[in-house]
Amino acid sequence: MDGLIAPLLVLGALALPSGLLLGFAAVRFKVEEDPVVDQIDALLPQTQCGQCGYPGCRPYAEAIARGEADINQCPPGGEAGVQALADLLGREPKPLRGGTQAKEKVRAVAVIDEDRCIGCTLCIQACPVDAIVGAAKQMHTVIARECTGCELCVPPCPVDCIRMEPVPERIDTWQWPYPDRPGEEEPAPLFPGAPSQRPAALERRV
Repeated sequence: MDGLIAPLLVLGALALPSGLLLGFAAVRFKVEEDPVVDQIDALLPQTQCGQCGYPGCRPYAEAIARGEADINQCPPGGEAGVQALADLLGREPKPLRGGTQAKEKVRAVAVIDEDRCIGCTLCIQACPVDAIVGAAKQMHTVIARECTGCELCVPPCPVDCIRMEPVPERIDTWQWPYPDRPGEEEPAPLFPGAPSQRPAALERRV
């Protein structure tokens, strides 16, 4: 027992100044982050899909804050996301980059045909949010609630057993469409003779 005391004292004597030094360095050399980056990142859909040209939502938010990227480069966020970023940053909203195709894209999740899956793990490696589970040479499957619909798992699959399926519109997934801005064309009615799809409050405001 006595033989353990000396080594413990030596380790304590080394650990205490090391901890104090690390604590001082953490405070002295702390890099202050732009709070705007956090605000921008909070408005992005966190799909980590790379469709904006950046490896994830956080790098895209940092690029926007630096003025290196525009606010309309996120197809998953849609026009509502562009409008939210424009409101936050005090900029004029722009059409979503990619035009009509980007606007028409609906939220989807990946589905693996488990009978055809060969267990290559390439989709697991490609998934940026760890929404695919499985092991080498074993069947893989997608955790639907974790899938962001980035589609990055589809190209690597050597047997084309992954497909994207639209998320059904339910009470827990439906969102009210972002209100049209004055001067834009009003959405077509759901059926002939149907009332305007624009909320009455917005009708009075416009």
